[in-house]
Amino acid sequence: MNETPPPSFYGQSGPDENRTSAFGPAPATQPTPQREVTPRDGHRRGAGFAAAVIAASLVVGGGAGFGGAAAYDAWQGDDTSSSSTTATRTSQVVDQGSTPAEPGSVQDVASSVLPSVVKIEVVGSGSAGSGSGIVLSEDGTILTNNHVVDAAGEDGSITVAFSDGSRADATVLGTDPLTDTAVIKAQDVSGLTPATIGKSANLAVGQGVVAIGSPFGLDATVTSGIVSALARPVNVGSDDAGNTTTYPAIQTDAAINPGNSGGPLVDMTGSVIGINSSIRTASGAVQQEAGSIGLGFAIPIDEVMPIVDQMIKGDTPTHARLGIKVSDASRAQGQQPGLSGGQESQPPTGEVGARVESLTEGSTAADAGLESGDVITKVDETLIDSADDLVATIRSYRPGDKVTVTYSRDGDEHTTDLTLDSDAERADS
Repeated sequence: MNETPPPSFYGQSGPDENRTSAFGPAPATQPTPQREVTPRDGHRRGAGFAAAVIAASLVVGGGAGFGGAAAYDAWQGDDTSSSSTTATRTSQVVDQGSTPAEPGSVQDVASSVLPSVVKIEVVGSGSAGSGSGIVLSEDGTILTNNHVVDAAGEDGSITVAFSDGSRADATVLGTDPLTDTAVIKAQDVSGLTPATIGKSANLAVGQGVVAIGSPFGLDATVTSGIVSALARPVNVGSDDAGNTTTYPAIQTDAAINPGNSGGPLVDMTGSVIGINSSIRTASGAVQQEAGSIGLGFAIPIDEVMPIVDQMIKGDTPTHARLGIKVSDASRAQGQQPGLSGGQESQPPTGEVGARVESLTEGSTAADAGLESGDVITKVDETLIDSADDLVATIRSYRPGDKVTVTYSRDGDEHTTDLTLDSDAERADS
């Protein structure tokens, strides 16, 4: 029996069995095949997968070559001489010159952004791996994922490899597990090329994007695609207190793999609009190592820049909160996945939204009149379909922001205006 921790105070849901996987560092050495990716151990063993693919390619290529030679011999027979006097034509060798990058092309974007992307190598207790990062300042401030640097622990080391081939040691300035972000500082460097930070709020579904990073340790890898969806609630895990890492993600079909974590997703102007962080894996399949199936997710840059600024200053990151425990309204009240007693087999309720399970006394939600059993269906103009929807939406605000919450109670719809709390004010939330 697998027990799931209760949902957290924060306007959050408890864990769900069908989650998107975040990446850990890509492997530095070749390991054995792995289970599905998790934020802690994500792609430390990607080299084994890559080596297997390369080895398979060599075998197939060798087999095809041998078969082709055998077929040629059979067709020619024993007599290899020829009486033909026709001149043999050969391939012409030309110097076609370099292809200039068209403005706004993937080639143009790659050439402008690559100098601002780094490979991050992490060595921790008994493990090693790599991820990606985004240069924020000329003197070495770098943005990445928390799950990339988390592998270093307290006694590990972090090394940054730059686009020109130089390397430097790095230290952690700050981490924020709830948004899966971290800021590190490369030591004794100067003259770096900072990335251009864009506005994720300006994105539209269908527009082109480019992902850059070090998938499976292959640094400076460029892939391209489109924005597949916006504000997709992505839940990649929870901490010991039950607080979930849930964010309103940018979904893209640009290939994102273990090792891309922490690297930029950019628009076709070369501006960073997201931090590549997780992928969806194929359910029901045997997973040796999670890889791209065209469902990648990036943290919107607008949501994390205020938190990044706090980490750069050395402050503890803060987040907006309602001060409630919630669950999916589609489940029976009090029902959580994985519990015994047959609760997991109860039919859906037919409701859509996030049900309030309990409230923190004195929280903004309690003061605004919300009660246990209420189903939140909208925050401002954003529709809420589930508990994760509510968490991701609240994470897109900052403490002190004013919002209008729409909820249903006993079949009647109500609205209330409230000012969002800060988790800095309450240690248990």
